Amino acid sequence: MADEPAPKAPTGAEVLVLVAHPELEQSRANRRMLQAARALQANAPKRYDVRDLYALYPDYLIDTAAEQAALAAARLVVWQHPIHWYGMPPLLKLWLDEVLAFGWAYGPGGSAVRGKDLWLAATTGGTETSYRPDSYNRYFFDAFLPPYEQTAALCGMRFLPPLLLHGAHKASEAELAAHAERYVDQLARYPDWPEIESVAPCPACEVPLTARPIENVMESV
Repeated sequence: MADEPAPKAPTGAEVLVLVAHPELEQSRANRRMLQAARALQANAPKRYDVRDLYALYPDYLIDTAAEQAALAAARLVVWQHPIHWYGMPPLLKLWLDEVLAFGWAYGPGGSAVRGKDLWLAATTGGTETSYRPDSYNRYFFDAFLPPYEQTAALCGMRFLPPLLLHGAHKASEAELAAHAERYVDQLARYPDWPEIESVAPCPACEVPLTARPIENVMESV
């Protein structure tokens, strides 16, 4: 499927899917997931907004206003990406830095995304058994989730149980197809997920006005 040639305006969709893969043409799992999400969007364009960040911003010049508009309209925000060095790819990190601004997404007056749901749909090269204390990744995969969970909490968002595909490099075609099907099934059923009922309320993370230099505060309010 062809990449989007230029940034597109947000659609005001309820479900915002942000895909961040720096080498999508070489991906087996994330490309399949993106294609499935776009097929879902084609059938319900007012409900889904699927944004391939690396296609939209190959120069890394993020249109913050457009991304904030898409984010503000959404009820469910999805971060779909491969795990790079136990975290997210660089463009998605830059998206966080620029879009989730102090005074807009968190901190005094920063309530634009409060009450929304955040869902991580990630793939790893390592197998599930590699994420164990007795293997080379040394920790269970849950140990790498706190930055995601705290980002959600700081912004007043509810962090939903992630969807993970371990060992994506070696997954069979049948496994990839089944994973993509599960992915779009959950997107289609949202918010009717049984697991949502067990998610604890978002903890309060009140950031004081003094948490930033006064000149930065004045620029954001």
